[in-house]
Amino acid sequence: MKILIGCEESGVVRDAFLNRGHDAYSCDLLHRDHERHITGDIMDILDGGWDLIILHPPCTALAVSGNAHYGRGKAKYNERIESIAWTELLFSRAKSFCNHVALENPVGVLPFKASQYIQPWQYGHGETKKTGFWLHGLPLLQPTNVVDGREQRIWKMPPSPDRQRIRSKTYLGIAEAMADQWGRVI
Repeated sequence: MKILIGCEESGVVRDAFLNRGHDAYSCDLLHRDHERHITGDIMDILDGGWDLIILHPPCTALAVSGNAHYGRGKAKYNERIESIAWTELLFSRAKSFCNHVALENPVGVLPFKASQYIQPWQYGHGETKKTGFWLHGLPLLQPTNVVDGREQRIWKMPPSPDRQRIRSKTYLGIAEAMADQWGRVI
């Protein structure tokens, strides 16, 4: 399959699909030193004949955890409105070019309902980080390895220059479940 992983900085999902023999590429505005990474605007490559598109739009303005800064009446509220509009457009355009699309984001303010919410502890990681998937032409992701432990490691992280990048990285168990389960469906 030809797969596009949009707005993915870490390459974890891309690599999970590559490891299973798929023709997978990540795309992000930031340059990454990897032959399977496209540096550029995701909107410009959605029409590339992809069999599966998985989107990880930036969540800073979309997540409910940002309400103190992005909520109605707050200084960054307009950024939230712009982020919602961009994410809706991204999902809509991806669906117009591809029959199999997943959009991933944490609990947030998107005006359309997620198809499902998952937790890392359902995929082999003893942590909590409720993550939503909005699915088009794909089945719900099934748990693969339910483990004990419900630590909120991500939520408890102290401020740092790398905090946003670390918080947005997809857990390997979830990436492998996507590659195993969605890689067989299409």
